Amino acid sequence: MTILDLGLRDYEEAWRLQKEFVARRRAGEIPDTVILVEHPPVFTIGRQASPGPYIFAGQWPAKANSPDEVWRSLVVVERGGGITFHGPGQLVGYPIVDLRGRGRDIHRFLRDLEEVLIRTLRDFSLDAQRRPGLTGVWVGQKKIASIGIAVRHWVSYHGFALNVSVDLRYFRMIRPCGLDGTVMTSMSELLGREISLAEVKPALVEHWAELFSSEDHAPNVASATLEY
Repeated sequence: MTILDLGLRDYEEAWRLQKEFVARRRAGEIPDTVILVEHPPVFTIGRQASPGPYIFAGQWPAKANSPDEVWRSLVVVERGGGITFHGPGQLVGYPIVDLRGRGRDIHRFLRDLEEVLIRTLRDFSLDAQRRPGLTGVWVGQKKIASIGIAVRHWVSYHGFALNVSVDLRYFRMIRPCGLDGTVMTSMSELLGREISLAEVKPALVEHWAELFSSEDHAPNVASATLEY
C-alpha cells in the first residue's frame, strides 16, 4: 500500500492521475494507492445529480454572472453522489484499490472508508457517526465528510473529502448531494480553533493502515512532484 501526498493540486490534474493509476493498478504495475490532495476551489458533479434546485441554492459564486456560467464552471465526473465542493482546508483522498482482493464488495468498501474517517475524527474528540441511508460521516446533525466513488474493472477511484478548515460558505451556494448547504461543517468549526491538514494526515494514515494494510505491510507514505 502506498499513500501519495500531492499537496495542493488542481482537480483535473488529480483526476487524470487517478485514471492513470486505475489502469496501472489493474495491470498489477502498482500496489493499492491512496492519493491525498488539497484542491483550489472547484465544484464537481457526480452521477446522481439532477439539474435545477437539487444542485444550486440560488447563491452564485462572485465571479459568475448567471446560472449558465456556473454550470459551465462545474467538473462532471464518474463518481456517485451529486454536487459537492472541494477547496483549500479540505483533505481529499482518492483510494485506488483493487476490490477483487476485498471480496468485490463495494458496500463494505464504502463502510470502511467511513470507518477510517470516524476513527480519525474521534482522535480529535469529535463523536463522528454514520447516518442510515446517507453515505458519509456526520457529527450530530452536521455532515463533516463526503464520500463518492467510481469503480472500473473492480478498481476504485474518486473517494472522500474531509472538511478540516475549509471555507463552508461555498457549500451554501449549492445543495451538496441534495442537502441544504448549511448542514456542512468542519473540524475547525466544531473544535473552535484552526486545524491544519498536517495535524490530521498522520491520524488518517494510521487508521487507514488499521483497516487496509496487512500486519507486515505498513503503508509507504511519499510526496510527489508530477509533470504532464
